[in-house]
Amino acid sequence: MNHPALAGHVPASNANAAHTGDSSIGGLLLESGKITPENAERVLRMQKELGIRFGEAAQRLGLITEADIEQVLAQQFNYPYLQRGTGAFSDKLIAAYEPFGQQVETLRAIRSQLMLRWFARGRKALVVVSINPEDGAAIFAANLAVVFSQLGEQTLLVDANLRTPQQQEVFGLKGRQGLSDLLAGRGDLEAIARIDSFVALSVMSAGTLPPNPQELLSRTSFATLNEQVASRYDVVLYDVAPFASGSDALAIAARVGGVLLVARKNATGLADLATFAEQLERNGVEIVGTVLQEF
Repeated sequence: MNHPALAGHVPASNANAAHTGDSSIGGLLLESGKITPENAERVLRMQKELGIRFGEAAQRLGLITEADIEQVLAQQFNYPYLQRGTGAFSDKLIAAYEPFGQQVETLRAIRSQLMLRWFARGRKALVVVSINPEDGAAIFAANLAVVFSQLGEQTLLVDANLRTPQQQEVFGLKGRQGLSDLLAGRGDLEAIARIDSFVALSVMSAGTLPPNPQELLSRTSFATLNEQVASRYDVVLYDVAPFASGSDALAIAARVGGVLLVARKNATGLADLATFAEQLERNGVEIVGTVLQEF
């Protein structure tokens, strides 16, 4: 799936949007601490005098910004995202911090294709992998997991890179048990962390780095774990070690059945991609698509 950047733009939210009840713009602004009760009274007076919406009045008074409005609207529609400087997440998590940008629009388009090509066929799990560490598959997998969760799909991102894991840094999950501990019989599904900043996102970190990652991932305990999480989640994404680092990806893909390849423009070798694809197909693994990144 060589997916070019798509035309189009997600417009900023309308400050004039009208909502009522406990989830009103005013209520959410108060709850989030963006305005005080005293300022809310000033806003209500202006709203009544000018006949405008609460959000527009608050903006005219200089109490909130357009970004504040976008964030509370996202809460109303269960489409959470974060403002930069909040949360313990990496700035590279653009789906959380820049949900209305063109890059995230492209991510959504990829999500739609994956839904049609893979998950709509009753599949629950997919491996996300690249050839080289610098191809950016880990960050891509993290952002893809966020946009799946924003769709309302119960999403689990598993950091199955037991060599150089990144997801604990991306989501601020240091010091937790993870995949390796479960596979070694020293943990259970309690190791899965619910990411409260999002409606439907959970992450399992890599856990303790083992001396034998390929052997650990080849155990029947991985197949058992995959069945367990597939029964609990709508979408399970495995971020695995790059093919150049070893054969871990082949071991996982053979269990999961499908792979999304991540390549980097002017960096990933076509011959390397062809070799990896041939090995995947020889092991009965379906290549669901290929994403070409530019950065």
